[in-house]
Amino acid sequence: MDWVAFLTSPANLAAGLAAVATFATVMTLAGPAFGGDKLESRLKSVANRREELRRKNREALDGQRKSIRRSDTSFAKKFVDKLDLQKALEDPTVAKKLVQAGMRGPKPLSMFYFFRFTLPIVFGLAAFSYLWFVNDHELTVQMKMVAVGAALAAGFYGPNIYLANVIQKRMTSIIRAFPDSLDMILICVEAGMSIEQAFAKVSAEIGTASAELAEELALTTAELSYLQERRVAYYNLAERTQHPGVKGVAMALVQAEKYGTPLSNALRVMAKENREMRITEAEKKAAALPAKLTVPMIVFFLPVLFLVILGPAFIKMQSTGGMPGGG
Repeated sequence: MDWVAFLTSPANLAAGLAAVATFATVMTLAGPAFGGDKLESRLKSVANRREELRRKNREALDGQRKSIRRSDTSFAKKFVDKLDLQKALEDPTVAKKLVQAGMRGPKPLSMFYFFRFTLPIVFGLAAFSYLWFVNDHELTVQMKMVAVGAALAAGFYGPNIYLANVIQKRMTSIIRAFPDSLDMILICVEAGMSIEQAFAKVSAEIGTASAELAEELALTTAELSYLQERRVAYYNLAERTQHPGVKGVAMALVQAEKYGTPLSNALRVMAKENREMRITEAEKKAAALPAKLTVPMIVFFLPVLFLVILGPAFIKMQSTGGMPGGG
């Protein structure tokens, strides 16, 4: 009971709180003097970590030096080479389209020709089996042959349609995020960064809004570091995106590096043009909206509107005997 009374005494509680406050004040004021400067040790630890990462990267590169260039050894590649489908089904634009779709390397090209050869056979056999053996729709032979031909055409053009759809989605994502990314590149360049550092920084920041644009900027950063001519990296970026705004920025960067003009001036002009281009595109979509809504309004809204307006009048006329069959 004496200890309880001692601990609950107001005077003792006040003294304890004062002692704790005094100790905390002393430690706060004296802490920096005893802590010392840890900047040198932090820099040393960062340097050690950098060297460790470099060593690991060199070891990984030495272990994969024989297979640094990707090669396709899949079944599709062997099938395409055996039947020489790349020559039989030659499409001069397919390689360019695959790059625009973000499908790089030798494997997507082999898969494209493989599916372009096999899908017509699969679709045609499926349609033939369904129409002749599984379910007889009482169709004529000519109509069945037309259906089988349509299935063959769908299988042949299916890979192209799929590829065009992927390209369209990818380009839409890039177009939406490019004006904002160009503003960030301008800020980075005006802050003193090089164009490679700006591309690398923006590619890391823009990934949440558009992973496709982040991938393209990261690839451009790598090409700027390894290609002999920097303008080739800019031209490759414009070729992969096929966007007028990106092409204009690429040409501006090439001209700025060729004639020694400040990059910030060229980027500022192109950023303004891309913002205006995005506003113009939004205005075009808004102007086309009434024409697009005409058919849905005629099909869905007008019948309901006529029913709501004329329905009560029709019911009243029937109830008052104004029409044949009324009460």
